[in-house]
Amino acid sequence: MIRFASVTKTFPNGKTALKQISFEIAAGEMVGIIGPSGSGKTTILRLLINEIIPTEGKITVEDFEVHKLNRKKLPQLRRTIGSVFQDFKILNDRTVAENVGLVLEILDLPEKEIAEKVTIALEMVGLPQTGDLFPAQLSGGELQRVAIARAMAMNPKILFADEPTGNLDSATAKQIAKILKEINASGTTVIVATHDKGILDFLKPRILQLEAGELIL
Repeated sequence: MIRFASVTKTFPNGKTALKQISFEIAAGEMVGIIGPSGSGKTTILRLLINEIIPTEGKITVEDFEVHKLNRKKLPQLRRTIGSVFQDFKILNDRTVAENVGLVLEILDLPEKEIAEKVTIALEMVGLPQTGDLFPAQLSGGELQRVAIARAMAMNPKILFADEPTGNLDSATAKQIAKILKEINASGTTVIVATHDKGILDFLKPRILQLEAGELIL
């Protein structure tokens, strides 16, 4: 479960990205966050993973009070939330398997366990034979699937996809949407921040609409 209670975020430059927003997302729900660029969608993700903290209000994710989380518990929170971005954030000098297993390496898991989790994650996104390839050998759609595999390698309870189809053609975007739908059907809470009406029509999520940092729907 995710809860934002009267959350405001004002940055040091004086820009207020979110203004007194409140919402709840139930475990296993599919939610779409929509709104124009600069409306606050990405700020919600950054607040969820405690990359930034709210100026006012409270944020709860599962049993974590994110707004007052200490550094010791931060890795536990971030294992709960998988993140996918429009620009993929894939390391070009590492193989697909190395990219997917990167977070698992940081957690210092045994090599055998990392290999097993990477295999499962790549199979989940339909790329079981790509582990030894490098990013330059893949298409944009395949790179986004690798990014989803990386986010899901830790089996998080929540997946936040920030404009996951923004750089993809409509056919490839539909493939990504199908994967997100399958992940949600497996019990993972999926949050998609997007401008893409096509992906919203396919996923049929509950909509949260932002405008100038305010929640209007």
